[in-house]
Amino acid sequence: MKLYKLTRKDGTSYNGCKWGPGVTHETNGKGELCGPGYTHWYTHPLLAVFLNPIHADFNDPIMWEGEGEVAKEDHRLKVGCTKGTTIKQIPLPKVTREQRIRFGILCAKQVFQEEKWNKWADDWLAEKDRSASAAREAAQAAQAAARAARVEWAAARAAAAAWAASAAARAAARAAQAAKNKPLDLITIAEKAIRGKK
Repeated sequence: MKLYKLTRKDGTSYNGCKWGPGVTHETNGKGELCGPGYTHWYTHPLLAVFLNPIHADFNDPIMWEGEGEVAKEDHRLKVGCTKGTTIKQIPLPKVTREQRIRFGILCAKQVFQEEKWNKWADDWLAEKDRSASAAREAAQAAQAAARAARVEWAAARAAAAAWAASAAARAAARAAQAAKNKPLDLITIAEKAIRGKK
């Protein structure tokens, strides 16, 4: 399966593991996805870029196209392989702060239906109101509604966090975790975030 990996400029990833053209690493498949039992990959270049802040958090990473067999996954956010090969370096997609925020909002909208928050989200996406005060009010409404309705806390936290660029990746992760019955199509959401207005 075609996969994508982020590394530092020197080709190293977690724990100094070195990658490059035609480099294969095999692991034992034991333990958690983020541990030494798996190598960490993405199923789309945009997911790698959008989710880097909550995963490896590489500053100025490079991207590799590779291949491997997925042995474990995390709500479609990332995947783990016990054998994976980096084939070639490819251009890192460029995403703006606005696109990151849009990604977080679009993910949260998939799982959180509180009316006031969704009105704010729709206004933000349509470029009608992007004020900090409106975002704070929407976040407070989301948290209050979640407590009152006893809804999935991950969904409410995603909604509350989605307005800040630094929290966009966390919003996406929380939304993915909250979507237990219907997994999110994160690739479609990422592509929509890049395109612009809804």
